[in-house]
Amino acid sequence: MKAKMLVTNFYKSDVILDSTVVADYLHDDIILEWHSTKGFLKLDKKAILELSKELGNAYMRSKNNISHIISKGDTVTIRYSQYVKTIENPRDDLLLAHFMVIWEIKDDQLFRGYQMSQL
Repeated sequence: MKAKMLVTNFYKSDVILDSTVVADYLHDDIILEWHSTKGFLKLDKKAILELSKELGNAYMRSKNNISHIISKGDTVTIRYSQYVKTIENPRDDLLLAHFMVIWEIKDDQLFRGYQMSQL
């Protein structure tokens, strides 16, 4: 699968809420370096899957509004805003954050990520 298509498929759906599906996208040696408004995180595959499980328990739906996706070879950059629906309020979309991520793809999986987010 081409790198841009892989990243697009990952962000175009509720994938992040299902850790079993997320696992299929992640390289065994994945590292995600994440600069957020709460500080710096360095996540490996296990930590990303734990985060996915937490999100799946907290939200019933996730939607990403992608504004930019640019690829060159095995590197893809994506800019999006993530909205979620809670069990308590399933009719309203709640803005979770704005994101910018650069992904390096290896073996048709997400391998190295450099992410920034802001509430």
